Amino acid sequence: MLHVYIYRFCKKVLRTVYLIYTRLMVWFKFKFNNVKVGRGMKSFGIPLVDVWVGSSFSIGDNFMMNNGKYFNTIGRQQSCCFVVQRGGALTIGNNVGMSDSAIVCYKSVTLGDNVTIGGNVVIYDTDFHSLKKEHRQDMATDIQHTKCAPVVIEKDAFIGAHTTILKGVTIGEGAIVGAGSVVTKSIPKNEIWGGNPAKFIKNTSEVN
Repeated sequence: MLHVYIYRFCKKVLRTVYLIYTRLMVWFKFKFNNVKVGRGMKSFGIPLVDVWVGSSFSIGDNFMMNNGKYFNTIGRQQSCCFVVQRGGALTIGNNVGMSDSAIVCYKSVTLGDNVTIGGNVVIYDTDFHSLKKEHRQDMATDIQHTKCAPVVIEKDAFIGAHTTILKGVTIGEGAIVGAGSVVTKSIPKNEIWGGNPAKFIKNTSEVN
């Protein structure tokens, strides 16, 4: 049994050292991407942060995130990704938590207070490309005709793991989105939706 205790001790020491290193790296990434961060942030692992000049990214108090294969090991581990293109505004409220998730913001993405984002969730406020094949044949024309629309996730919402949220969607206060959903239209507050495309299931008041 001695070898088990030695292994666990070494694992604990290495984890502590790694966490110190990752938190320094996270501070560095946010600082030099001009991200405004509130108090009490906790990051396990290192996210990808790409904030363009002329955009904004702000995070409220008590933000927590898991990144990569060593944290929140539920499958499909990757680092959280925050991409804010020129002119975009990404705003994350207080007491928000997420794991291995990606937010790509060309225009506006807003997460309210107390929002919980499950593992491997992706949030896009853009189509990335024009829907017309003629536009996609030229990069400049493609970019010019790409549609974007703000995404808003209101306070106390819960987004299940592996969900995709697309442009123009508002998820209402206290709403729940089931795991693996594709959200293409807005969800009223205090409702539970799920599926591909996501549809109404029931009200949160019906949950036992």
